[in-house]
Amino acid sequence: MKNVPYSLSPYMPGYRLNEYLLVLSPHEDLRNRIARIKKDFQEKFQASFTLSGRPHITLARFVTWNMGEENLLRRLQHIAMGLPPFKVELRDFGSFPSHTIYINVTTKQPVQQLVKELKTVQKLMKAHKDFEPHFIQEPHLTIARKLLPWQFEKAWIEYEGLQFTGRFIADGMLFLKRPLGANPYQILSRLEFKNMPVATRQGELFA
Repeated sequence: MKNVPYSLSPYMPGYRLNEYLLVLSPHEDLRNRIARIKKDFQEKFQASFTLSGRPHITLARFVTWNMGEENLLRRLQHIAMGLPPFKVELRDFGSFPSHTIYINVTTKQPVQQLVKELKTVQKLMKAHKDFEPHFIQEPHLTIARKLLPWQFEKAWIEYEGLQFTGRFIADGMLFLKRPLGANPYQILSRLEFKNMPVATRQGELFA
């Protein structure tokens, strides 16, 4: 759990700090394939930060007050409705030495464009100056993180040469939340990409 500033409590009368995630989630068959890889990794290398949650590509994570959730959700819906669905290609493995192993996202540009759009509402994603929202610059799908040096070195010898291919159509993003420091995340909403013009999006949102 992130240290909470002295002037800020995660629980105040009528208010609560939540952690939020915006992610792309592959279709079920691909999720199951990746889940098996994560399970195999955990069994081989005793990696505790491997199995939690469904496989996903993180777009943004942030901490803010629950009281602003409805307004933020409305703004995110507006962004999502204006975006077209796009193809996501996954290929082979990469790493952040010496702590993380992931599946490469080779179609980075549309994911990065989506993240750029999300940054336009980042003021609503910030409860306090000590809680800066984090936006993913290099899209990837994590297999294992927070590895110890020996785990990383041993695993990367194997995974550096392994092949993997997968693809899915990203036709929406998941908005997840949990109380600050708690587990697990729960799905708050699925925000669909509809490629709508501005006037139509506004009409749907405020009808």
